[in-house]
Amino acid sequence: MSLLEHPDAQALLADAVVTPDEVRGCQDRITTFLQRYLPRFYRAEQRTHAALVIRGLLSGLQRKTCEPIAVEAGVHRKPVQNFVGAGGWDDEAVMAELRGHVREVLGHPDAVLILDPSGFPKSGNQSCGVARQWCGRLGKQDNCQLGVFLAYAAPGGYAPLDRRLYLPEDWASDPVRRGKCHVPEAVTFKESWRIAVDLLERCRKDLPHAWVSGDDEMGRPARFRGWLRRHGERYLLDVPCNTSVRDLERRRPPRRRAGRGREREVPFCRADAWAARQPDARWTRLTVRDGERGPLRVDAMAVRVRAKEERRVGPEERLVVTRTVEAKPRTDYSLSNAGPEVSLSELVRVRFTRHRIEEVFGAAKGEVGLGQYEVRSWVGWHHHMTLSLLALWFLILERIRVGGENPGRDGVAGAGDLHPLAAVAGAEPGADRGGRQPRVVAEGGGADLQVAQGDRRVPAAPPATGHELNSCASA
Repeated sequence: MSLLEHPDAQALLADAVVTPDEVRGCQDRITTFLQRYLPRFYRAEQRTHAALVIRGLLSGLQRKTCEPIAVEAGVHRKPVQNFVGAGGWDDEAVMAELRGHVREVLGHPDAVLILDPSGFPKSGNQSCGVARQWCGRLGKQDNCQLGVFLAYAAPGGYAPLDRRLYLPEDWASDPVRRGKCHVPEAVTFKESWRIAVDLLERCRKDLPHAWVSGDDEMGRPARFRGWLRRHGERYLLDVPCNTSVRDLERRRPPRRRAGRGREREVPFCRADAWAARQPDARWTRLTVRDGERGPLRVDAMAVRVRAKEERRVGPEERLVVTRTVEAKPRTDYSLSNAGPEVSLSELVRVRFTRHRIEEVFGAAKGEVGLGQYEVRSWVGWHHHMTLSLLALWFLILERIRVGGENPGRDGVAGAGDLHPLAAVAGAEPGADRGGRQPRVVAEGGGADLQVAQGDRRVPAAPPATGHELNSCASA
């Protein structure tokens, strides 16, 4: 029996089939989808351009920047470029409408709010916020822009919620570069975790959820975990392997003099060193979800700890260690403020929910042009991301419609693209110019987790991009 004849392979192939009946009417559904969002654009030509760009992002174009989208639709490119790069429309109002839509479709009390910093490689140095910094997409430090994204993962599916461009400190203090990229005066330097706070404040009270999750860029700053605790948020955040922790379940060493002197504490050690000392019996094997190459299984364990934070010792948390079951296992470390009533399997589920969002955003950089843009300004970056996230949200709704309420599977492949683009009537060159949208102010620094002396932060591995999201065909 060949590999493709195996029952499991046949089941995967059957799951990947999308019939013409399932995708018929996709063009009409895009029109219906846009009717909810177009009123958020002030002027008629803005609404026309918004529909044109979103349809272009959902099309089969190889390069989904403004020029090929305009050429395919048979219109002038400059009005489309001005609409995305400098248009006077409120992208925050559009994102607020998207969050309301997500709440209606996916809102669930067990959902997870997921923070995902994402890098966009750039060859030049003129784009707003570009600098040599860690780029997860490349897996190394390189010239790139960095965006902080917020997503929603619920039992019924997942969705993007918000985005914000990270502005490095040298950019924020350079009036010449700020002027060239039209950075609003209200925008100042802010660490990525403070950007995350702003994104959470916009939606955490309106969107039901049980958890906040993120990678080690979010887990390392102790102030961010402290902010989550003070605001009643339950979190599970990755931390570097060299995070210094104290095992609260280990027996304390004896006093130096029997019956006298101060009671001694368990010494701090690196998280990876602690995990390496644990016996095999300490690990629990769990199946997280079905993946592209079969079930994803991990070994996991958790322990009550206190983490060392700069000049003090943090409160009690739970250290969660997960190790993939494969030839070259990957081990990850997370801290959570979840109580003992939360099972190990639930902690592992929450952690690996984040990987699904990383895969979706990774695929979206090509599927809906999230990483394909030629804008340089602050407002242009946010305009482009807003339109791309709208297109991504439409594809996710289509995937839920075609594949049912089971986004945890890697099936439901695409069934073609949307093309050709409809020509835009009444679009005139220069019809949509000007206008800049202010952004929220932030400032200050944050204490990080203390790591063993002489160690450097180990950056997270780049996210996988295994998803095929485009599920629309020509109608």
